[in-house]
Amino acid sequence: MLISRETPELIKGTLDLLILKTLESGPLHGYGIARALEEKTGRALQIEEGSLYPALYRMTNRGWIDFEWGISPNNRRKKSYRLTSKGEKRLKANLAEWREFTAAVALVLEEGTAS
Repeated sequence: MLISRETPELIKGTLDLLILKTLESGPLHGYGIARALEEKTGRALQIEEGSLYPALYRMTNRGWIDFEWGISPNNRRKKSYRLTSKGEKRLKANLAEWREFTAAVALVLEEGTAS
């Protein structure tokens, strides 16, 4: 399943949650976050740089993630992002909200389909 490029609003509302969840397993650089999301979703979600980096900037400003500079294997500077304790709390809250929301949407979508 590939989500259409015409439906970016679906991703926009969940991007922070997806990034926080991805960073839960450890620090990653921006490209690594995008590739992890792509891999975990069987390429159904392909996050563009124009969406990813503003989200990382916003989340850094909110204190949900932090970063440090390092050197890549090809001797280039790279910025690795990690989840902060504030970000862990936000992730837990967002997951609870997401589960409630998706359960409510499922009730509406399944209405009338079961007899």
